[in-house]
Parts: sequence; C-alpha cells; structure tokens
Amino acid sequence: MYEITVEKHFDAAHYLRGYQGKCESMHGHRYRVVVKVKALKLNDIGLAYDFTDLKRHLNGILERFDHACLNDVPPFDEINPSAENIAATIYNELKEKLSADPVTITAVEAWEAPEQGVTYRPD
Repeated sequence: MYEITVEKHFDAAHYLRGYQGKCESMHGHRYRVVVKVKALKLNDIGLAYDFTDLKRHLNGILERFDHACLNDVPPFDEINPSAENIAATIYNELKEKLSADPVTITAVEAWEAPEQGVTYRPD
C-alpha cells in the first residue's frame, strides 16, 4: 500500500457560536490542511496517484474558504467552523471528488496553528 500526502494552506476568519470564551469573537487563522490518500498499486508509469491531481481537487474545495469568514460559507453557515468540522467537511467533499479514482482517503488534518490541529479519519 502507498500513502500519498499533500498539504495546502488557506487564510480565513471564523467564530464559534456558543463557545463562551475568546473564540466566540471573530478571529483568524492560517489553516494548514494535510490530506492523505492510499493506493494499493502503482500505475503504468510508477505513480500511486498524481500529486498534481490531488492538489487540484483539494484546491477546488479550499478556494471558497480562502480569505472568507467561514461562518458565511456553507456548511459553516449552519454548523460551527471548528477544526473538527472543517476536517470532516473537506474529507466528505474530497471523497466525492475522488470516487472514480483508484485511491481512498485515509485522513484529513486541519491545523489552526502550528501547535493545534485535528485529524479526521473515517471509521
């Protein structure tokens, strides 16, 4: 098995509804998103999956979050834009984009700062 990893960043503001602390006020982060997918074999030219294709799919998701207030962007207009929900949302949207490809997502990480982040893995 091969595991392919890509990392991207986006900048966004958000606030956590009902938090009752500093994070209930609008603030921003430079989010770091790490995506890992697995492939069982290599293709004819020796690649498990093309990094360029994975980054393109991830960019298609992240571009609507970049330089936005996440609370205004679906689905975060209805659910809190916590790191947990961000990671799960990216996972679910990317899973759909990769459904026809010979890979499976193993994890999505969403980091709000270098020292704090969340990893979402399917059960």
